[in-house]
Amino acid sequence: MSKTLVAYFSASGVTARLAETLAQVTGGDLHEILPAEPYSSADLDWTNKKSRSSVEMKDPSCRPAIGNQVEDMEQYDTVFVGFPIWWYVAPAIINTFLESYDFSGKTVVPFATSGGSGMGDTERILKGCCSRDTRWKPGRRFGSVKAADLKAWVDGLG
Repeated sequence: MSKTLVAYFSASGVTARLAETLAQVTGGDLHEILPAEPYSSADLDWTNKKSRSSVEMKDPSCRPAIGNQVEDMEQYDTVFVGFPIWWYVAPAIINTFLESYDFSGKTVVPFATSGGSGMGDTERILKGCCSRDTRWKPGRRFGSVKAADLKAWVDGLG
């Protein structure tokens, strides 16, 4: 039997709400990706070029430390990975997360939240963080969404 994990990073709670609904829709386990050093409001100020998030996103090699781990990642066949869009890509902590586990033979499905920004090069970048034999399903960006719409998306992934 296939087992699903919905792992997510949320800075403001928007992605968390979507992830919770997605876990309900898929019957999957829920895991919040927590930074080892929590982000403050000042850290998340994208208008400040010296804020932590701005500095992290300018450096493609940046890998913020994660403060928690998924217990027994081996048990999961499908992993949905959720995040807010920052500068048209996933926050650097998502790269850290994907590089922390062996996704060989697993299916990874990215999902994102954004008020309007698209996913840009997100999937290409994230694929580079996993082994070649990781199976990928096309990701999707969501604004506000109902559980029925999430279910239709999941069912359409095949």
